Amino acid sequence: MVACAVAPFIGPGVSADSADFIYWQLRVPRTLMAMLVGGTLSLVGAVYQSLFANPLAAPSTVGTTAGATLGALGAIVLGARLAPGGLPFITAAAFVGALGVSFVVAAIAAGRRVRMNDVVLAGIACSMAAGALATGLQFTADSAELMAATRWSLGHLPQVGYSGVLMLSPFALVTVVGLLALTRALEVFIAGEEHAESQGVPVRRVRTVAIGLGALGVAACVAWCGPIAFVELIVPHLVRRTLGVSRRVLLPGSVVVGAAFLALCDASARVILPGRELPVGVVTAALGTPLLVYLVARGRS
Repeated sequence: MVACAVAPFIGPGVSADSADFIYWQLRVPRTLMAMLVGGTLSLVGAVYQSLFANPLAAPSTVGTTAGATLGALGAIVLGARLAPGGLPFITAAAFVGALGVSFVVAAIAAGRRVRMNDVVLAGIACSMAAGALATGLQFTADSAELMAATRWSLGHLPQVGYSGVLMLSPFALVTVVGLLALTRALEVFIAGEEHAESQGVPVRRVRTVAIGLGALGVAACVAWCGPIAFVELIVPHLVRRTLGVSRRVLLPGSVVVGAAFLALCDASARVILPGRELPVGVVTAALGTPLLVYLVARGRS
């Protein structure tokens, strides 16, 4: 948590006259947003990896990212600014797209004889369909709309102030509390679904709830910030390597480490290029790609 405390103060120097405004009205709420997004994405990634028994499982496996991208591109092409209730239209559209695709997969997972491999294949199919529709939308957009879509797709933490943090907090809180409540059941999943069923775990209900809660949290994060790459993959691997594989440690540890990780990545994005600010998704991708290769290679050695 020390990292989160110092993150708002990392960046270009500011004048004394504007210091209070920049630190407390811009950087602090943005750091809080980074903590919410990083902790939520990391926890969902850890849960999906446990649920799918696949170390490379991620929210994109169930189509959340692809659905959000489709919704956001649709909003950009339509050019609407606000949805009912004053919510930015791109946020509302991305949220609906992400939830729509993910809950289709969750409904498939609720089937009585469905295997997790079938759920993965359904997620891939939905992602490909949403990606194809999103690509088609780009042909109807002008250059300004394409630029906005490109910036959103890189993943960034917007200057939404404390009001944005308060809007995201309920979704993140429901997701985190709900998924942590499944810790005991997911601990049994280590030995496989058949073993979990023999121990009295309602496998079908657990996986449906886990996918649904994960979709809720990731949809909210992606809607606000775009798809921020690798956080949900890298952080659970780091926690697993350092703290162990027990879900009682892995899941809450992923929340804490994920919050600090994204806050520091966002702070780094302010100082890497003097006079310019990189999208945080570029930073996480630059860090995540070699780190993921290293972790996979180390795991095979």
